Amino acid sequence: MPISMADVAAHAGVSAQTVSRVVNGSPRVDPGTRARVEAAMAALGYRMHRAARALRTGRTRTIGLVVSSLAAVGNSRMLEAVAEVAAQRDYALAVVTLAGARSVGDAFAQLRDQGVDGAIVLNEATTLLRGSDPRATLPLVVVDSPPDDRFAIVQTDHAAGAAVAVGHLLSKGHATVHHVAGPSGSFAARERERGWRAALEDAAARVPAVVRGDWTSRSGFAAASGLAGATAVFVANDQMALGALRAFAEAGRRIPEDIAVVGFDDVVDAAQYRPPLTTVRQAFDALGTRAVATLVAMIEEGAGPSFTALPGQLVVRESSGPGPL
Repeated sequence: MPISMADVAAHAGVSAQTVSRVVNGSPRVDPGTRARVEAAMAALGYRMHRAARALRTGRTRTIGLVVSSLAAVGNSRMLEAVAEVAAQRDYALAVVTLAGARSVGDAFAQLRDQGVDGAIVLNEATTLLRGSDPRATLPLVVVDSPPDDRFAIVQTDHAAGAAVAVGHLLSKGHATVHHVAGPSGSFAARERERGWRAALEDAAARVPAVVRGDWTSRSGFAAASGLAGATAVFVANDQMALGALRAFAEAGRRIPEDIAVVGFDDVVDAAQYRPPLTTVRQAFDALGTRAVATLVAMIEEGAGPSFTALPGQLVVRESSGPGPL
């Protein structure tokens, strides 16, 4: 039989009303009693039925996540991180992809139909969000967005990470660094391009023409054909870098002896590329933790919009090396 509040109350030596207050987050419980009730709940395996809790509190403890597509590694890594942190906080997760919705408005309508308490919007989906205003009914946290006081924003400092990658390559003696950029509609891609350009300009180095891809390894392979004279290239994500590495190898260009390559993201397999890929690590776990924590604070405490930028970290491996002799 399911464990009831009465069972928890008897185990903890408190009233059922006290257990109810703990379950519903009431401040009218002293810390010692709260700890005793929570210990009893854990010992008995008690879980509050979401529908019953929603009737009591007006909240479903469900958060929504809107994403353009899960094909990109960054989006899937963020989904994984958000799902893990939401579960730790006892929130369910409802996911809507824009591929399965007619518009961003339709995506939010689907989430409202599921009774979510708030939502997180990822990456490319944020561009479409700027043309709508679902804030009247949903607290929102946006991952990767230009400044916007309508929403809370959590992001990696893409421009700074890109500048570090370029500085690393210039320090190896390369005269300049070429760039394989992501889609022009992506905020992250634009910021990484901005950081690349600023680092070259600060070093008084030539700024080559940008070659653009679509985040896929196939587009990275195609982009490499436009980099015949390059000795160093900063690629806007690791998937495109994988394609570029293959293209350079097939063209007989040794890495890093003939051309050095740096990516962005530090995907799980980046250390297994041939050669292992130097890249800028995004802290996806930290981004997911911060995004969920920010949203929960908006839902439970009425916190207002905020801005958080987390630094990237350069991870040096074999694909970046000295410039040509």
